[in-house]
Amino acid sequence: MNDSSATVDAVWRIDGARVVATLAKITGDVGLAEDLAQEALVEALRVWPRDGVPDNPGGWLTAVAKRRAIDQWRRRDGLDDRYRAIAATIEATAEDRWEPIDDDVLRLVFTACHPVLSREAQVALTLRVVAGLSTEEIARMYFVPVATVQQRIVRAKKTIAAARVPFDTPEPAEWKERLEGVLSVVYLVFTEGYAATSGPEWMRADLAAEALRLGRMVAALLPREPEAHGLVALMELQASRFAARTRPDGSPILLADQDRSRWDRAQIRRGRDALARADALGRGRGPFGLQAAIAECHAVAQSTEETDWDRIVLLYEALGRVAPSPVVELNRAAAVSMATGPANALRIADELAERGVLRGSHLLPSVRGELLAQLGRTEEAVSELTAAAQLAGNERERGVLLAKAARLREG
Repeated sequence: MNDSSATVDAVWRIDGARVVATLAKITGDVGLAEDLAQEALVEALRVWPRDGVPDNPGGWLTAVAKRRAIDQWRRRDGLDDRYRAIAATIEATAEDRWEPIDDDVLRLVFTACHPVLSREAQVALTLRVVAGLSTEEIARMYFVPVATVQQRIVRAKKTIAAARVPFDTPEPAEWKERLEGVLSVVYLVFTEGYAATSGPEWMRADLAAEALRLGRMVAALLPREPEAHGLVALMELQASRFAARTRPDGSPILLADQDRSRWDRAQIRRGRDALARADALGRGRGPFGLQAAIAECHAVAQSTEETDWDRIVLLYEALGRVAPSPVVELNRAAAVSMATGPANALRIADELAERGVLRGSHLLPSVRGELLAQLGRTEEAVSELTAAAQLAGNERERGVLLAKAARLREG
């Protein structure tokens, strides 16, 4: 990637969701908004190397996209009243300085999570237009073919357009029916920031920060919903470790090796307060509340050895009942290895392997490799860790796995 492409890519990573959100608000069409934004990016690749990067690159992209929309609609025969009105609105504001309204991205999330779409379509569309993930990255996250993700996104855009879904925060009466979808996709955006699916960097702190901002806004909109506070608690507690998760060169530092004095204690307090607010509503813990409770166990422990692993195992068992998934079971196996030893944990991991779940993911072989190494089964451990490295999409994570395998080979 040359310098110009890298600059445009960096701007898009920071401002892309807001640009699309602003355009979607104006045009009322998420698919059109994304197409216009992509055309503006192509123009940036042509112009910025010659003229330099503008002071307000997000505003530049938005203004170019607006002008392209106007030009397209003017060229159309039989322009209907709706598009004529939109073109007039865009033209009137095309030269305004771009100052994104904080709620625009949240409106985009609510639009993408409209109940007219299936949950799979909601997730795919949000990860594409809000998180800016490629279809390949989304497919890797869900272990499905790239073509399947592409079809979901295209169908979702067409469905939203056909159903005339308004680009707006819904009325309060409609919030609850979209809440589960909104919380799920916000956390998926955070997860991609916490541990990037692919690319050269292990974390995308900007993406995680945006998800946390959105989560806080949702919790403020719905203060009586415990899972909204549970999600905020989970993200705050996990984000508190960011400063300790990488070395100066960007390489990962795993939990057991982190300098806990670098954890953000103020953020830990905010996370614990959010979890307390969720608990105070008296409706029990849902999936996000339970995950936040697990993160809290790590946050309050002075070391890996002093962590309450028995409690974490119990919390994972509860999570597995309310939100069963192979990933939850794999995480439970890791906790069991700390609580009662690697042999018990390996039985859980082996059962997952026998069921054929998580096929194509690096997660299962990486955990099995760790457990086999602890049991002294070095040759098998090296094989599993090497297989995990081949499946890992993130370059930093791949490097960690290969380094572990190399250390085992060296004895």
